[in-house]
Amino acid sequence: MASKFTSSELAERAICSHAVEAVIWGMPAVNFELLYRALLQAKGDWNQIVYWSQLPNWKNQTLTPNPDTVYFFVFFNTMDAGPVVVEIPPAQRGSITGGIYDAWQSALEEVGLAGVDNGKGGKYLILPPRYKGKVPDGYIPLQSQTYAGFALLRSNLNSDSAADINQAVLYGKRVRLYPLTQAFDLPQTTFVDAINLVFESIIHYDYRFFQSLDHFIQREPWLERDKAMIDQLKSIGIEKGKPFSPDRTTRQILGEAAAEAHARLDLQYKRVLSRPFHPASKWAVPVPLEVIAGLQTRFANPDSYPVEGRAVSYSIAFCNARHVGQFDLMTIADKEGLPLRGARTYCLNVPANVPVGLYWSVTAYDRATHALIRHLPWSSRSSHTQGFRANADGSVEVYFGPEAPHGKEFNWIPTNPSEQFEVLFRFYGLTKAFFDMTWSLPDMEQMEVPKVKSAA
Repeated sequence: MASKFTSSELAERAICSHAVEAVIWGMPAVNFELLYRALLQAKGDWNQIVYWSQLPNWKNQTLTPNPDTVYFFVFFNTMDAGPVVVEIPPAQRGSITGGIYDAWQSALEEVGLAGVDNGKGGKYLILPPRYKGKVPDGYIPLQSQTYAGFALLRSNLNSDSAADINQAVLYGKRVRLYPLTQAFDLPQTTFVDAINLVFESIIHYDYRFFQSLDHFIQREPWLERDKAMIDQLKSIGIEKGKPFSPDRTTRQILGEAAAEAHARLDLQYKRVLSRPFHPASKWAVPVPLEVIAGLQTRFANPDSYPVEGRAVSYSIAFCNARHVGQFDLMTIADKEGLPLRGARTYCLNVPANVPVGLYWSVTAYDRATHALIRHLPWSSRSSHTQGFRANADGSVEVYFGPEAPHGKEFNWIPTNPSEQFEVLFRFYGLTKAFFDMTWSLPDMEQMEVPKVKSAA
């Protein structure tokens, strides 16, 4: 029976289908590659640390960042430098929460208070792929499957006062990054301040996605689990050791495939968030359960590789913890199940005694990009926010909308009236009440904002 497709049509359909799968498979890799490219735009480079010298504002255009913490991104590359040391200071007049990740954003280890050093500090030694050398005494060895990677470190705050923020910045700048070969003659660690820069790593679902994927493939080794993708990528023009230069027709097909993959992932994202953490709630864990299990073992289970679920996770955020020290709940809908719209006003009543040992925060993001909403004065409120007003019973009301309800300015998170938004609630330092579910987070409720009458 003759095919109803011509040979050129079949070739184009193969490119499109392979490209869609490449987007889904390559999501964490491209997510990381875009973070690195943002570092380059900030005039930084490998084996340097980018940080924010104040609490981040909307110019931090990474995926779902926390504006209530002081970030330090440690970018390492062992290809030329050999084993690299990330030195975490002991928890004295400050502390670190975070982890170290390979270029696939698989956790190598947690560090700081919730890490293997338990707040005592430590010298974490990142080893290149297939490293056979001896590990000196006094180091915590971490075998990486990739040459590059990064550490995501949060310098914890006692409050959002200028003095406490400055203290957290000074503490974070005690982190050291250097090649093991220079351990006896320590070089000065280079810190790049991104506070006044638009540090952008949002994912573009067009031809640029494949350019980023090609950069990654050229640098990093193939993992055994992923070798089935070698021929698929070759069919769309990505091949190790060769330039990526598709013709105009192929570029158009790749752009259309990226858009199709985006639509598919957005549908899966909605499905993930339709599975509530608490019964009869719109709040959900934004990571599929099978992906959480895989991330904790770097997908060591030979019978499970949830690539599509992993893509959903890394399309909205970067990195995931190996151990449970932080927990996030997300919602894109109000109590009635309607999408959150920036032109409307909502109230979230946070009950008293939030089950955290450190702090909690709640942040609004652009629903389309999963980044902070641009050009707004702030994007979040937390238990550290100065002026935050609690009710007599200890509960707190947080408002979202284009304008603050009268008298509620300190408890208000602004939104863009022309866009939908999503909300992430973070718990740092979980306590027992969270796990036994004796405490739960209510849904967001739309409210009518009375207009203030002008004087006659």
